[in-house]
Amino acid sequence: MATEIERKFLVRETAFLNGREGDRIIQGYVAKEPGAMCTRVRLRADRAYLTLKGPREGISRDEFEYAIPVADAQRILAQYCGNRIIHKTRYVVDYADQAFEVDVFEGRHVGLVIAEIELPREDTPVVLPPWAGREVTHDRRFGNYVLAQCEGRARPPRMNELTAPSTVLAALPGFAAPH
Repeated sequence: MATEIERKFLVRETAFLNGREGDRIIQGYVAKEPGAMCTRVRLRADRAYLTLKGPREGISRDEFEYAIPVADAQRILAQYCGNRIIHKTRYVVDYADQAFEVDVFEGRHVGLVIAEIELPREDTPVVLPPWAGREVTHDRRFGNYVLAQCEGRARPPRMNELTAPSTVLAALPGFAAPH
C-alpha cells in the first residue's frame, strides 16, 4: 500500500516556467460516493494510469496507481467520466533540493496554477520558492476531483484575482466565500 503525502500552493506568477517543457495531462473521475475511494484515470503523454485514492487524513491518504493501456484510459474517459475531466500541463520544478509539480490548468480552469509537493513524512519541512503563494492543501475547492466537477460557467479563481478571495472564491459551486 502506498501513502500520498502532499501539500498544495497557489502559484503567484509563472515566468519561472518559460522555456520549460511539461507533460500534457487529461484526467477524469468516475463518480464516487462520499467517503469512498476516488477513482481517477489519467493520460500523460503516451502513458495511462488508473489511480484509487482514499479519503484524506491530515495531508496523507492511501493511493494505489496502476499503469493501464492507453486505449482503456481513452474509453474510460469517453464513456464513464462524463464532464468530470480536467486538462492541464504539468511541469516538474526543482527548488532547494525539492521537486514541485506545477500544474497549469486549461479549458474551463484556465488561469489556475497550483504547485504540489509530495513528501516522505507529514512533518517534512518545505522550503517555498518565491513564486509559491497561499497554501491550499486543506481547501478542497482546489482538489482535482472537485475541479473536475465544476460546471462550465463556474471556475476556480485565477491568479490575478486572488487578492479578492471573498468575491472570487464564491464562484466555486457549493462553497461559501471566506469571511
